[in-house]
Order: sequence, then C-alpha cells, then structure tokens
Amino acid sequence: MIDKFISFLKKNQLIFLGIGIGILAGFSYWYFVGCASGTCPITGNPYISALYGALVGGLIFATLKKKN
Repeated sequence: MIDKFISFLKKNQLIFLGIGIGILAGFSYWYFVGCASGTCPITGNPYISALYGALVGGLIFATLKKKN
C-alpha cells in the first residue's frame, strides 16, 4: 500500500510542485494586492485566493507533464 502511494507521489510530483507554487502565489497576491473592500470573490479571502492559485498552478504544471 505504501509502495503504491510513493509511486503515485513520484509519478505526479510535478503537479504537486505546481500546487505548492500556486498556493504561495495566490496567498502572495492576496497579501500584496488583495481587495481593500473585501467584496472581491477571489482576492477578498486568503483561503479562496490560495485555493484558486493551487488550482491554476496544478493545471499549468499538469500541462508540462510528459506523457508515457
């Protein structure tokens, strides 16, 4: 069971890297740019901004993955 999990992580490490970078980028965008009034749906909340960044980062890095 653990071998399958490790294999899964190694196979998709580029996607997980993209998710991590996306979280940092989304949170950084909220922190430095953000939304002063708090009414913006994505940049008004740090959690939503980080999750959106994770989604975008994962999708971008998934396109870089080599096909076997």
